[in-house]
Amino acid sequence: MSSSPSHESHPDPALADELALADWRRRTAELYAAVRATADPARAHAAWRSARNRLFGMHPQSPLGPDDPLRGSGLPYWPYDARLRFTAPLRPDRATAASVLPTAPDEVTRIRRIGWVELSAPVDGRLAVWWLEQYGGGIFVPFRDATAGSATYGAGRYMLDTAKGADLGLDGAELVLDFNFSYHPSCRYDPSWQCPLAPPENVLSSPIEAGERLSAAASS
Repeated sequence: MSSSPSHESHPDPALADELALADWRRRTAELYAAVRATADPARAHAAWRSARNRLFGMHPQSPLGPDDPLRGSGLPYWPYDARLRFTAPLRPDRATAASVLPTAPDEVTRIRRIGWVELSAPVDGRLAVWWLEQYGGGIFVPFRDATAGSATYGAGRYMLDTAKGADLGLDGAELVLDFNFSYHPSCRYDPSWQCPLAPPENVLSSPIEAGERLSAAASS
């Protein structure tokens, strides 16, 4: 009498990394869906921080090293600042540009500029909005501001990367941009990760003291 095949409780070691990465991206997409569904942005931000701390602290795809103290303390952020949340129309770009960003010695990320957003005080600047040609496409908004290299990662931070689930949504026909949800790319923690960085069109002259920062000691 033959028995039915048993189901393994652990993935095949050859597939473990791929399945873990798929799980990381699924959890990220679910987290941002919960953010979009929460009416109070400050409450959504608190839940986002808590969930990211769990992912970075315990998930096998965390870019933190096994002995990194941030696994226990959590990632440092500035307090939520409602002035740095915007809903802005995406202005079409009449002079569409494309860029090729190096992400590793043998790899590049191709992006295409699809428009601009104008941001009022306290930012008083504009950012290019890009379309990622990889991953089936997605909106990508990185930026580098006056805190880069001191209070934040020198190469910049991300606000939106919808190809990987980091999507704050739309308000009617306007793009939701909330700097409080800015985060460091994974290459800030581990150089083995491949991260496209902010191009010149996404550099802001003002300091954006919101979102993820380098250490809790950094102050506004």
